[in-house]
Amino acid sequence: MAASIPLVARRWSADDIPDLTGKTAVVTGANSGLGLRTAEALAAKGAQVLMACRNELKAAAALESVSAAATGPKPEVLPLDLADLTSVRRAADHLDVRGGAIDILVNNAGVMALPGHIRTADGFDAQFGTNHLGHYAFTGLLLPALLRAPSPRVVTVSSVAAWGGVINWPDPNWRVLYIRWLAYSQSKLANLLFSAELDRRARAAGTTLTSVAAHPGLSATNLYDSNGEKGLTATLAALQQRLIVSLAQSDRMGALPQLYAATMPAIPGNAYLGPAFETFGYPRRTLRNPLAYSRLQARALWRLSENLTGIEYPWP
Repeated sequence: MAASIPLVARRWSADDIPDLTGKTAVVTGANSGLGLRTAEALAAKGAQVLMACRNELKAAAALESVSAAATGPKPEVLPLDLADLTSVRRAADHLDVRGGAIDILVNNAGVMALPGHIRTADGFDAQFGTNHLGHYAFTGLLLPALLRAPSPRVVTVSSVAAWGGVINWPDPNWRVLYIRWLAYSQSKLANLLFSAELDRRARAAGTTLTSVAAHPGLSATNLYDSNGEKGLTATLAALQQRLIVSLAQSDRMGALPQLYAATMPAIPGNAYLGPAFETFGYPRRTLRNPLAYSRLQARALWRLSENLTGIEYPWP
């Protein structure tokens, strides 16, 4: 089955997405960058797209763009701040009240290498809290709606930075010493561990839910923000940002792995998709940090996530 995903993909594009008429997709962080391109592409193939966004002004502008691309139902904005579990619960409750099924959930939103040690509304490190814990909670609360779909799929977006990730088990919220790039890499490794454990538990429970992961390589988005830096650090950060943008592929190309993961048939559970040349190119199967293959680490992170968020999935 895994052979259905090519080791080096042909020139697969958003045009190759199958018809999604009748399906509902939720995309977090759909107001810009990869999330916006993902929402546009799904809507263009007929899906009902729910754009889960924190910034209302950006979401309003993005809604116009996704609406223009849509060939099916009109897309909608769902207020969601992954850095606030109260907001996560409110968004999930709103979707539950709708009573419909969710066929595709793309856990795309994230923050990267925040210069100051910012905490979420619940006191978590902002990168760990937003990138991992928020999505862990949101996915768990959406399970009833996901399991109403015949073949639900959850795509969690990681990063090449996951290669440098290690879970800081003694201090996962970086209260003692905050090192922003290590914190970011930890959150992206956590995305892979969560995706793998979600798929294992879903299969063990006999459900039809498939959990997969993807990463965009090096893509031109507004994820990296040097605002808040001062002095020499600000200068170096600005240079780094320009370097990243100059080397990066477009956000439309960067979104292809997560679109492939979200829409193509016969994707095996726990698959991981990325650009053909790791930082750029068309989608292909890719490797991951060896720690991301550890079931022991995945189970330990799951228990930690349960304890920190208070949200338990109905599966052992």
